[in-house]
Amino acid sequence: MNVTLLHHTPLEICAHAIRTCWQSFDKSDGGGEKDKELIDRVGNKYKHASTLEHLVYTFYIQGISRAVLQELARHRMASLSVKSTRYTLKELKAEAPFTPEDIERAKKYIVLTDHALVNEMSIKALENLRQLLIAGIPNDKAKYALPECYKTELTWTINARSLQNFLELRSDKSALWEIRELAYAIYQTLPEEHKYLFTIKTD
Repeated sequence: MNVTLLHHTPLEICAHAIRTCWQSFDKSDGGGEKDKELIDRVGNKYKHASTLEHLVYTFYIQGISRAVLQELARHRMASLSVKSTRYTLKELKAEAPFTPEDIERAKKYIVLTDHALVNEMSIKALENLRQLLIAGIPNDKAKYALPECYKTELTWTINARSLQNFLELRSDKSALWEIRELAYAIYQTLPEEHKYLFTIKTD
């Protein structure tokens, strides 16, 4: 998978929103250490977490499975614009038939696991989908045969409050392995000056 941070709100915007409540704009240092401490104190320590919603991040996420896409949809305080299967399944038509040995070629389209039998069945499902497309079945019907491992990509926009929740839940060792990898990748992509607002589990 690949995660790219496309855009983020400067910290001074969040600090400005907080200072609006007390009209303490004269104490701002333009997103510096004083503003950073204010954001952490009010948003995290004092639990006025709604103030963190003024910080917004937009990521371009590539190469995740549709299984992870389904789990991302459970984090509803976020916006998702997803690669359309209606318009993009034609990418499979030009491919030669897939066999269980075609692991490297299949990686272009599906997320593989550490289990050989699961991977073999996933490649068979990929070939079944290709056969439907070759047979002229419309994409809107053929996509019902999409395996959960089929790769997709999306632009994902989320505010800091919701991202805190996402990172806490999805970096946990009980989370699905792939979405846990995604949580780590998203955290690593955050601006260094923003990372202090978030925690991520590594055990």
